[in-house]
Amino acid sequence: MAIVINPISPTAFSVLGLPIRWYALAYIAAFVIGYLLFRRFAQRHNSGLDMTKHELDDLFSWVILGVIIGGRLGYVLFYNLPFFIAHPLEIIAVWHGGMSFHGGLIGVIVATFLFARKWSRGLRVLDLISVVAPIGLFFGRIANFINMELLGRPTDSRFGVFFNGVSDVPRHPSPLYEALTEGALLFVIMYCLYRFTKLRRYPGALCGIMAMCYAVFRIVCEQFRAPDAQIGFLTSWGLTMGQMLSGILFLVGGGLLVSAFCRHRD
Repeated sequence: MAIVINPISPTAFSVLGLPIRWYALAYIAAFVIGYLLFRRFAQRHNSGLDMTKHELDDLFSWVILGVIIGGRLGYVLFYNLPFFIAHPLEIIAVWHGGMSFHGGLIGVIVATFLFARKWSRGLRVLDLISVVAPIGLFFGRIANFINMELLGRPTDSRFGVFFNGVSDVPRHPSPLYEALTEGALLFVIMYCLYRFTKLRRYPGALCGIMAMCYAVFRIVCEQFRAPDAQIGFLTSWGLTMGQMLSGILFLVGGGLLVSAFCRHRD
């Protein structure tokens, strides 16, 4: 029997009449927890990074800009370009929702290398960001579920959720699947690889593995997630935009991993 969930207000609470949305809280929690963990890892003697608190704060600012600008532009370009061409002012209306992980990833990569200014140091920074990034994915997907976004495909399984007033059939709670795999599970994997292996000695290796693992989890979870209404399936056999972008990301991650070992050998 499906679980019935009534609509949840996108506004968590108000401060002096200003609505504070779940989406905003998710981003704040992700950035704060991610920053604290990144700083703790970076200040260890074996991290391979030598960064002052001032540099850490600067990096934090660069990453925030990269996530927001890259994530939004990625959504605009990959998922709904005709709409935004017709309504250009909506591009900056991030409070209406619409962020792309793949775009945000590109934004973080660009921001990191602009900050680091050196290839090897940039890769080391990205490796450590890759360890804490799943935290942001976890909170983001929880916010998607609260907002009843990214609805899953119809199902008659016991895991089905009936979103009262939003869908007329039970659906997979796909944002929760993604929160558990792309978020919680991926964080455990990345932390264990960073903490208990020597992969951090190979700049770019952890970043490559994170990209590959995320791509696999996303491709699998997309099997339970309804395709974006404005795009639908890209092929007759059910390929989605998220799966296509994740396939490209998997290849890029594999290239980074191979390159990391090749550089170390040289």
